[in-house]
Amino acid sequence: MLVTFLLALIALLALTFLGRGFFGWVVGAAIWLIGWRVCGIASPLLFEVTALVLTALAALFGVPAIRRALITRNVMPIFAKVLPRLGDTERIALEAGTVWFDADLFSGRPDWNKLLAFQPQKLNQDEQAFLDGPVAELCARLDDWQINQQRDLPASVWAFMKTNGFFGMIIPKEYGGHGFSAIAHSRVVTRISSRSVAAAVTVMVPNSLGPGELLLHYGTEEQRKYYLPRLAKGDEVPCFGLTGPEAGSDAAATQSTGVVEKRIVDGKEVLGLRLDWKKRYITLAPVATLIGLAFRIKDPDHLLGDVEDLGISCALISADLPGVEIGMRHDPMGVPFMNGPIVGNDVFAPMDCIIGGKDGIGQGWRMLMECLAAGRSISLPALSVGAAQMMTRISGAYATVREQFDTPIGRFEGIEEPLARIAGKTYMMTAARTLTCGALDAGEKPAVLSAIAKAYLTEGMREVVTDAMDIRAGAAIQRGPRNTLARAWDAVPIGITVEGANILTRSMIIYGQGAIRCHPFVQHEIKAVADKDLTKFDAALFGHINLVVRNVLRSKLLALTSSRLAAAPKVQDTRRYYQHLSRFSAAFEFASDIAMGTLGGSLKRREKISGRLADALAYLYLASCALKRYHDEAKTTAHYNLVCWSVEYSLYRVQEALRGVIENLPTRAAAWMLKLAIFPLGARFRPPSDKLGARVARDILEHREARATLTGDVFIPPPSEPGRARQSRARDSDRNEIARRGTRRPPRPRAGLYAR
Repeated sequence: MLVTFLLALIALLALTFLGRGFFGWVVGAAIWLIGWRVCGIASPLLFEVTALVLTALAALFGVPAIRRALITRNVMPIFAKVLPRLGDTERIALEAGTVWFDADLFSGRPDWNKLLAFQPQKLNQDEQAFLDGPVAELCARLDDWQINQQRDLPASVWAFMKTNGFFGMIIPKEYGGHGFSAIAHSRVVTRISSRSVAAAVTVMVPNSLGPGELLLHYGTEEQRKYYLPRLAKGDEVPCFGLTGPEAGSDAAATQSTGVVEKRIVDGKEVLGLRLDWKKRYITLAPVATLIGLAFRIKDPDHLLGDVEDLGISCALISADLPGVEIGMRHDPMGVPFMNGPIVGNDVFAPMDCIIGGKDGIGQGWRMLMECLAAGRSISLPALSVGAAQMMTRISGAYATVREQFDTPIGRFEGIEEPLARIAGKTYMMTAARTLTCGALDAGEKPAVLSAIAKAYLTEGMREVVTDAMDIRAGAAIQRGPRNTLARAWDAVPIGITVEGANILTRSMIIYGQGAIRCHPFVQHEIKAVADKDLTKFDAALFGHINLVVRNVLRSKLLALTSSRLAAAPKVQDTRRYYQHLSRFSAAFEFASDIAMGTLGGSLKRREKISGRLADALAYLYLASCALKRYHDEAKTTAHYNLVCWSVEYSLYRVQEALRGVIENLPTRAAAWMLKLAIFPLGARFRPPSDKLGARVARDILEHREARATLTGDVFIPPPSEPGRARQSRARDSDRNEIARRGTRRPPRPRAGLYAR
C-alpha cells in the first residue's frame, strides 16, 4: 500500500506539474484504487463507497455539462460581483494591440524554443544605405554645442532633413516616403540621438504618434493621397495636440471640444466643427503647419443623428486657420527642440478634417490606444539606447586615459563597479530594443511589452547617465563643446515623462493592463461574465484553477530543486538561466493570482503592489531579451560576461520585486502561503558578483570587440573633433599599454547562480 500511495502521489505531482491537474488526480486515484484492490480489501463496503465517491467527483469536475449545471451556474453570480466591470474606454485600451511573448511569461511556463527560433528582421539594403549615407552626413553636420547655444537646429539642417525624407521614414514608398521597418526607424533615431538629442526628437515626432501614423492606419484614401506625400517631403511639418492643462495626456478626459454646426464659407453652407482647445507641451508646435488634434465631438443640434456626445475623435487642422494660436515656446530642460502650446478659439473646419472621415467619428480613443500600443516601442527606447551606448563609449574611454596616482582610473574598483553597470545595462537595453522592434516588424503590436520598453529603457538611461556622470566627475559638470554628458543629463527627465510618465506606465499600464491582457484566463472570465456566457465562463474558470494549481506546484518544486526540473532549450552555457527564469515565471503568475484574488478591484489602487508586479514582469522580459541576443550573436567571452551580468541582475530584481509583494500584501495568510511556495529556502539570488563586474569592466576597457558590440549604433566623430573623438582616439592608442599594466583575465565563470 505504501508503494501504491507513492506511485499515486508521483503521478499526481508529475501530471499537475505539466498542467494536467484533473488527469493527475484521476490517474493518482485510479492507481491507489488498483493498488488497494491488489493488496486485498479488508472492508468491501469501504472500498465501494470510496470508489463511488471518487467516480462522482471525477464526473462532477470532469464532465462539462454536469459541472456547469451544478457548480459553475452558482459560482458565476459571485464572480460577477467581484470581477471589475469594464467601461468602453477601458475595454478599448485592453483590446488595443496584441499579446506576444509577454503571454508566455505570464503563463508560468515560457516556450523558450519559440523565442529562440524567432528571427528579428534585419536592415534591408535601402535601410542600411540610408544609415550609412544621409544619417551619417546629418550627424556630421550636427554641432550639439552650437545647437544648444542658438536654441535651434541650423536652417541648413532643417532643409537637409526635409530633402532626405527624415520626416517620412514610416510613410510607404508609394506616398513618397521610405517605408522603413521598425528596427531601421529605431536605429536611425539611436544614431542621431548619440549626436544631438534635439535633432533626434525633431526626427522622432513626425514618425511616431501623429498625423502620419494616424493617416496610415485610419485615414481615407483621399486623405492619404493628399497629406502623406506632403509630410514625407517636409512640405507639412506635423505636431499632435494631446496634452491639455486639465486632463494631461488622458484623451478620454479631454476638455477640447468640436461642436457640429453649419456655417457659410465663401458663399456656401458648410457642415463642420467649431473647435476649441488648449494644448501644451506639444513638440514641434512652434514650427508646425499641420496639427493633429484629439477632441470630443458634440452634436447638440443633432445634425448627424440622435446622439449628442459622439465621443473622442482625431482631426487634421491647418495651423493657418483663423483662431489657431501658437503660444510662446516652452523650454524643456534646456534641450532646444521645438516645443510649445497651441490654443484654438472658435476654429471652424469642415467635417472632412476628421481622420477617417465619417467612419472616424468617435473612434479617436481606439486610434490613439492602438497606435501607442506599437509606438511606445520605438522612439523613446531608441533614444535611451543611444544615450546608453554613448555613455558606455565615453566612460570607457575616459576611464582608460584619465589617470590617478599614475594609474588609469578604470583600474580602481570604485570605477569598475559603475562601468560594469553601464555596460551590462547597455547590453540588456539594446537587446530589448532589438527584440521588441522585431516583434513589431513581424506584425505584432505588443501593448504591454512596448510599455515595458518605454518605461524601463528610459529608467535604464537615467541610471546609466548618472553612473557616467559620476565617473567623469568634475569634467561632467563643466558645460562646453567637449562635454556631451551634460546635455544627455539634461534630457533624461524628458524621456521619463513623455508618452506616459513612468510612474503611471509602471503601475497602471504594464501591470494594470498586463494582468488582464496577458493572463491566460482573466480577460476571458471578465468577458464571459459580461456576456452571461456560462459555457465560456466555465472553460475559463476551470482553466484558471488548473493554472493556479500547476504554478503553485511548479513554484514550490522549482524552488526546492534550484529550478533543475524546469525545461530549458538545448544550449550549453546559459541553460541554468532559462531554468531560473521559468521558475520565476511560475512564481510571478501565482503571485499575480493571489494579489488579484485577495485585493480584487482594489488592486489597481494599490499601486505599490502592482508596481512591484510590473517590475517582476519587466525584468523577466529584459532577461529574456538578453538571452535571446546572446543566442543570436557570436559566442565570445565578452558576450558571455555581459549576458551573465544582465541576467543575474534581472533575476535579483525579479526576486526583490516578489519579496516586496509578499511583505506588503494586506492578507497575511495569503502572503505566508506565497512565501512558502515561492521562497521555501529563502531568497537565494544575489546581484552580479564583484568578479563578474570586474570582467565586464575590463572587457569594455581593453577589448575593441566588446566595445563594438555595445556601441555599434553610435556616431563616431572624426578624430579631429574635440571631446569624444579625441578621447576615443587616445583610448585606442593607449589600449595595449593599459592591457600590459593589467592583471591576467580570470577564468570563464560557470552559468549557475548557486554554483558560486
